Amino acid sequence: MLVKTYGSAIQGIDALVITVEVNIGKGRKFYLVGLPDNAVKESQQRMIAALGNIGYRFPGQRIVINMAPADIKKEGSAYDLPIGIGILAASKQINAGLLDQYIMMGELSLDGGLKPIKGALPIALKAREQGFRGIILPIQNISEAAVVSGLEVYGFEHITDVIQMLDGKTKPIPASADLGQMIESEMNHYAFDFEDVKGQENIKRALEIAAAGGHNAIMIGPPGSGKTMLAKRLPSILPPMSLNEALETTKIHSVAGILNGKTGLVTTRPYRSPHHTISDAGLVGGGPYPQPGEISLAQNGVLFLDELPEFKRSVLEVMRQPMEDRVVTISRARVTVTYPASFMLIAAMNPCPCGYYNDPNRECVCSPGAVKSYLNKISGPLMDRIDLHVEVTPVPFKDLAETPKGEVSASIRARVMAAKKIQETRFATTPDIFSNAQMSSKDVDKYCILQADGFSLLKTAMERLSLSARAFVRIKKVARTIADLDNSADIKAEHLAEAIQFRSLDRESWGS
Repeated sequence: MLVKTYGSAIQGIDALVITVEVNIGKGRKFYLVGLPDNAVKESQQRMIAALGNIGYRFPGQRIVINMAPADIKKEGSAYDLPIGIGILAASKQINAGLLDQYIMMGELSLDGGLKPIKGALPIALKAREQGFRGIILPIQNISEAAVVSGLEVYGFEHITDVIQMLDGKTKPIPASADLGQMIESEMNHYAFDFEDVKGQENIKRALEIAAAGGHNAIMIGPPGSGKTMLAKRLPSILPPMSLNEALETTKIHSVAGILNGKTGLVTTRPYRSPHHTISDAGLVGGGPYPQPGEISLAQNGVLFLDELPEFKRSVLEVMRQPMEDRVVTISRARVTVTYPASFMLIAAMNPCPCGYYNDPNRECVCSPGAVKSYLNKISGPLMDRIDLHVEVTPVPFKDLAETPKGEVSASIRARVMAAKKIQETRFATTPDIFSNAQMSSKDVDKYCILQADGFSLLKTAMERLSLSARAFVRIKKVARTIADLDNSADIKAEHLAEAIQFRSLDRESWGS
């Protein structure tokens, strides 16, 4: 007897429907075809034990299982459930009437229990798109799949629960979720707040500008000056995630298998902080069957690279193109996968090997030229993609002991959101541009027009501070964001003056 069940395969952050065809006939061999990997092939032994332990039999006949389309690699143990249910239906041990209405995925334990899978959200979205009535998953994945409306989502702990539903012995209630309420209830829940930061007003201002314009930033300062502490609080001043952003980010985390099973939806902007020993594949994604890297896991959020010069140069260089394109494409012999990579880069570094160049309290002991040499570990093309250079100095003891708490993140976020709305209106007719940082040279000429006094100020700064040519466009972009924060249609001289101070590393005299 031939029976078809339906599962799903993940490619990138999207899912494909896999048809599991089970045919039982005369003979005594077991065949599993359709490009299964070793984990899928091992399902035979798991099913023999699991079905026997729940009172069913594994047929001692010729079993042929085809996983179509046969030219797509099938990975992982999550196909145990559709294969096992297909064998039971083909051997007439259970009713096959509802099998064409559901996608089902889950790994079987030897006692018949269902273990969680990766990629439940994209699978649920594909099931709805393809017109399936519902999806059957392990109970641990129910919260993330339930965010998909218009689809019956069932979560079970054991394969016997699935069998009873398919046989009509039970009628479980499908899971559901209120997306709006989930986002609203969690959107302001951040572990860190800017009110805890004493002093460092200039740095907080720089991060506010970065958040408002989507600018990448680098903080340079001695150890213990607060660079990491400030970076951790940046997500708390970014605008709340939209529904589309939340779903997109959740899909990536679901595919990577790092989603929090309790909430089912990523409702706050991600903050990723990989160690400087990370590999190329760990940062941008990769592997034999490409998985998302840190730049994709930081989608719609913040990627913080601490001790930037300590990262391998090759690791940083592979990040350059994704920073421009907002996507990363990983090509392998059998598959090419594209992952989103729209993130804000915040980097931190010591100013020199000893860490105390320009420190007002401690003397730098580095040899002449060591500062420049240390900075040169970061390539010019990568530095060219960083708009804000912020010098961080340690907070004096007096300020730590006596200064009251700072401005709360909610107040800063309100100003950031107001500036973002101005940019949404400005770029409403411009495809693929959502913030000032993404403007091309043509857009800068159009939207960053300088008045006479502003142009004169910028010309003087370029000459006296020996700023590099690449600083010219970056300063105008940052000045545009500062003007937006000031709710000013024009870029004024004071906006340019503030933007100029955030180009420290472009001064030819810096570190010499």
